[in-house]
Amino acid sequence: MSISNGFFRLDSLSIFVGIFIVFFSILTILYSFGFMRKVKGLIRYYLYIILTLIAALGVVFSNNLILFIVFWGFLGLTLYLLIGFGDKERVQATAKKTFIIIGGADALMMLGLAFIWRIAGTLDMDKISIALNTKVAIAAYLCLAAGAFAKAGAMPLHTWIPDTAEDAPTPVTAFLPASLDKLLGIYFLTRISLDVFQMSQAMNTFLMALGSFTIVAAVMMALVQHDLKRLLGYHAVSQVGYMVLGIGTGNPIGIAGGLFHMLNHAIYKSCLFFSGGAVEKKGGTTDLKKLGGFAKVMPVTFITFLVASLAISGVPPFNGFASKWMVYQGVIETAKNGGRLWVIWLIAAMFGSALTLASFMKLIHAVFLGQPSKEASSKTEDGNLREVGPTMWVPTIILATLCIAFGIFAYRLPLKMLILPSLNMDVSFTGIWEASLATILMVIGILLGIAIYFIGTASKTRRAEIFVGGEILKDVPEMRLSGVEFYNTIHDIGILKWIYKLANRKVFDIYEVGAKLTFEFNKILRNMHNGILPTYLTWCLLAMGILFYTLIR
Repeated sequence: MSISNGFFRLDSLSIFVGIFIVFFSILTILYSFGFMRKVKGLIRYYLYIILTLIAALGVVFSNNLILFIVFWGFLGLTLYLLIGFGDKERVQATAKKTFIIIGGADALMMLGLAFIWRIAGTLDMDKISIALNTKVAIAAYLCLAAGAFAKAGAMPLHTWIPDTAEDAPTPVTAFLPASLDKLLGIYFLTRISLDVFQMSQAMNTFLMALGSFTIVAAVMMALVQHDLKRLLGYHAVSQVGYMVLGIGTGNPIGIAGGLFHMLNHAIYKSCLFFSGGAVEKKGGTTDLKKLGGFAKVMPVTFITFLVASLAISGVPPFNGFASKWMVYQGVIETAKNGGRLWVIWLIAAMFGSALTLASFMKLIHAVFLGQPSKEASSKTEDGNLREVGPTMWVPTIILATLCIAFGIFAYRLPLKMLILPSLNMDVSFTGIWEASLATILMVIGILLGIAIYFIGTASKTRRAEIFVGGEILKDVPEMRLSGVEFYNTIHDIGILKWIYKLANRKVFDIYEVGAKLTFEFNKILRNMHNGILPTYLTWCLLAMGILFYTLIR
């Protein structure tokens, strides 16, 4: 189904994305009622969210690329304004950085539109089909893809996401970098890769390489983070790699897996940020050193965070496993078309999942299962540390339920009803995964564990103070092991030590590198234009010489 009037277009893909844009907007507004209470300027805050919703719907339903870029650019402005409700000490720098990266990518997109007009003579997406067989066509695709990469957070245009995750209000982070921007960025990448351009094997290989690199590099950065929201921000970048990798396979199963993972990521990452925001609201911090033991006092938040953590790590039968399983199949399928690098892409994707699980083991221990820090213990004793209100835990329960339902009933619900109709492709599964049996076995195991627990507690037990190596933890608090200590040794592993040092110096941050180059160039210009008359006369004579040489030649 596709209905178009030149300016707007309704088809299965745009409707599917539009439905979930509205869905995540409603959940964010509901969550904000609890989290943003007592924050100044709430009328403006909710107005910006509604404007963001309208602009996002304008993006997905636009058929004309000029109209599309207007809505797309407006989203960059609302993102800048919404970040401004965060930590006032750092938020201005973060908002400026985000605006410049997103705005720079938007400028490239406008250049890409000029290339498309030159090639096709129209800017209506349903009338464009450009083969990537010329330099201008390749440049046009890369310019448009740069906008999608910046919006979704693929490397190297990703550095605004961890900063925004750490400094912006949690509802804003869950709404934009975690859900809405992923939906829009991957939607646009899918649209141009399937409809506007005819993909080549070389371009598909480029996408798969970029996706694989993003998966591994971002999750390696997540492993060493000590801030809850910044760690989640790097995982938001890493998961984009699976989406780009799936689309880059160029085959139906891989593309469907990439789109499915786009939806799954928006679900479990919003759940993670919402749950993390509940911890921040009650604990007063996102520093992992100052957290611990929250599972006892915030059981609902702990369960929803645990479910989302297992989903993002690709543990069956949750939704993250189902979409990653499809991406894996798409990567393997590329071998049938002569692809020789599929093993590398597959290893990167699976290795990324293993590291994701490892980093969330660290996170769950540090926040929920580890021994409380002094700060957390004092809040518990004062009675301030308890579960958040319904406006904050209802959205997390809804999202955690979807993580389970979209994993167990992956084909019956999201794939059959949303993903496959939006692609209009014949998707054949090369591997079979039966989630029902695995779910039944897991439920049986949980029930047996509960039974064993109650049988064990029926008899008299001896209670003792927590001790480590013989020392009572209360008397020797420095023996407390927080999640921050997890994986610290990777800093000292060969080349990783050097890479992490460069990362700390912002060498891989495209914004910081660009800023340094710009300032150095300005410094050179200032030295050249120093206000001394002989210097200006020298420049005039040099310019005249160049002009005469050009005219005489």
